[in-house]
Amino acid sequence: MTLALVVGNLIGSGIYLLPATLAPLGPNQLAGWGITIAGSLCMAYVFARLSARMPLPGGPFAYVMQQFGPAAGFAAAWAYWTMVWSGNGAVAVAVVSNLSLLAPSIGKTPGLPAALAVGAVWVLTLVNIRGVRAAGDVQVVTTVLKLLPLIGLIGLALWLFLSGAPRVEQPPVALAPGLIASAAGLTFWGFLGLESATVPSDKVENASRIVPRTTMWGVALAGLVYVGIALAFRGYMPEGAAATSPSPVAEFLGQRLGGDVSGVVAIFAAISAFGTLNGFILVQGEVPWAMARDGLFPRWFGKETKAGTPINAHIVSSVLLTIITLINFGRDMGNLFAFIASISLAAGMLTYIATMISATRLLRDEPVLVVVAILAAAFNAWALWGLGIDAIRYGLGLVVLGVPVYWMVRRGKRAEQA
Repeated sequence: MTLALVVGNLIGSGIYLLPATLAPLGPNQLAGWGITIAGSLCMAYVFARLSARMPLPGGPFAYVMQQFGPAAGFAAAWAYWTMVWSGNGAVAVAVVSNLSLLAPSIGKTPGLPAALAVGAVWVLTLVNIRGVRAAGDVQVVTTVLKLLPLIGLIGLALWLFLSGAPRVEQPPVALAPGLIASAAGLTFWGFLGLESATVPSDKVENASRIVPRTTMWGVALAGLVYVGIALAFRGYMPEGAAATSPSPVAEFLGQRLGGDVSGVVAIFAAISAFGTLNGFILVQGEVPWAMARDGLFPRWFGKETKAGTPINAHIVSSVLLTIITLINFGRDMGNLFAFIASISLAAGMLTYIATMISATRLLRDEPVLVVVAILAAAFNAWALWGLGIDAIRYGLGLVVLGVPVYWMVRRGKRAEQA
């Protein structure tokens, strides 16, 4: 279940569309994947060692607080939590968008897509409130199903290679640092959530062994799938066709296997997004619960059900997620949501950088890990720079918005102590 949480959160609906986005970059996309996978593995190794030595619930912010205190811990947690629930809005929309490819009437019925997306949010919220094991069962099933068409595509490309099938002649695109950076910026989206197993670590049996292993295995497995898909498209589908295709994975399989497979692929893409939404809803509830437990959030967020799940934290997070999902469905608000997503990603990357810096202090008795943590921090800083100065500035502003909440909580604690 823990491995499914990592893999399921990494491999979402984006991989079904990413070949179209990356196609114009030519071989630069492979370089981008290489850099992103290397940086993500460095991050995964740091999180693995941290969770082995200090299996603290809450994920990244717990380690920041351990090293730099409650103020820094709150800033990291606030930024990370915001990144998760706001990003989930896009995932909820992706579930319905893929279903609408199978049933076009969904998109033609006013209000129905938004209602279905919000419905998916609350169905999975109820699953997570029922218990972590219930959410884990959903995650295992959806992760297995989402991998089937992707592994099938990779297997088909491997068979074409071994059988000597002619490769497609692609238009020449020169390697360029700017294009590689663009590719890395796009591909890094595929590794957001690599730390997912560390967030509910208090609910994982034998967490000091399981969480580190599944973090590393999950990132490595996702990386293999991503590279396999990229190589398959590079070798056997014209870049022009991939770039203009609304469903490149379906088109690749349809060209090679015959028939219309778009409907089948749409089902799997919807399942893929549904599974990712499930995993991140688990995370978005666990983070504020852990913040409340550590005195960084109002204690009300720490209320648990008999099953040990943070019911209030889940409800508040999903209310915010519902709002951002409805905003994303507004015709005039699409650009606004993309803007919110970019600045929330910038805020989340600040959390990653702070965690890597914390690791250099918390695990300073491991020189190799210190070097890896520095490399991971540098990778995140580079990726953050790639988002642009506006995203960074507003991302910092998003962190500042949490200051009044932190001030009220600290004031309340001082009043209690008095």
